[in-house]
Amino acid sequence: MEEVPQGCPGTGSAQAGRGASCQGCPNQRLCASGAGAAPDPAIEEIKEKMKTVKHKILVLSGKGGVGKSTFSAHLAHGLAEDENTQVHQSGSGWSPVFVEDNLGVMSVGFLLSSPDDAVIWRGPKKNGMIKQFLRDVDWGEVDYLIVDTPPGTSDEHLSAVQYLSAARIDGAVIITTPQEVSLQDVRKEINFCHKVKLPIIGVVENMSVFICPKCKKESQIFPPTTGGAEVMCQDLKIPLLGKVPLDPHIGKSCDKGQSFLMDAPDSPATFVYRSIIQRIQEFCGHHPPKEEHFLSS
Repeated sequence: MEEVPQGCPGTGSAQAGRGASCQGCPNQRLCASGAGAAPDPAIEEIKEKMKTVKHKILVLSGKGGVGKSTFSAHLAHGLAEDENTQVHQSGSGWSPVFVEDNLGVMSVGFLLSSPDDAVIWRGPKKNGMIKQFLRDVDWGEVDYLIVDTPPGTSDEHLSAVQYLSAARIDGAVIITTPQEVSLQDVRKEINFCHKVKLPIIGVVENMSVFICPKCKKESQIFPPTTGGAEVMCQDLKIPLLGKVPLDPHIGKSCDKGQSFLMDAPDSPATFVYRSIIQRIQEFCGHHPPKEEHFLSS
């Protein structure tokens, strides 16, 4: 996890990548390449393309393994409330893969020759693919674009924020687990959002507790030794959207490519998910949704 340096001038500054605080930052070259230069024409092209997408939400996490992609998928399912085919190109760009009539997905994984292939790309190629996903995919008239990002604060995050800067991002949902090792990275992620002026919708504490399906007793798999996301959010004055409990059905539904919210409507986790989704909709000032798309890293 790369930490945003103290005194970072921000990606929109003329001093981006050139200030004293930029020395040693892993994103220095990327920031400096845009500082003082003419704006990337793709920013305006993406703004035009995104006119038909009402709301754009980034899903972030400080570290890997906290369930960010799982949350992103269920957020999209929940907003859409409802098996992949191949990506094909239409007259107006790539067409997303439709999971449901009103839920489409675009992912690098669809473009690989084998599901076992690794994506071994340097920064410029990854940034180019992000630009292509935002500019060249035929998203159509949709209510929500959910962007599932890699963990951390890397080039991909800066690119996504930069390319969507003119198109207005509603905000970011940040995923964590209760233990301090995760919260440490999330604090850096929150700092990153402040630096790049990305609004924070709120924090979701995933894998909060395990509720036994038989006896209904709660067990803390990841003890919140420093108070968990709740105390962190209070300290940083950021909304806590909810605490999602562990449920074995979540993993099973993901493996089958189905919506956990539909598979287990009476699960405590489903009730929390629905509450979180409602709060996100309220933040965006839009409900109920009619059509959503999901962009996966």
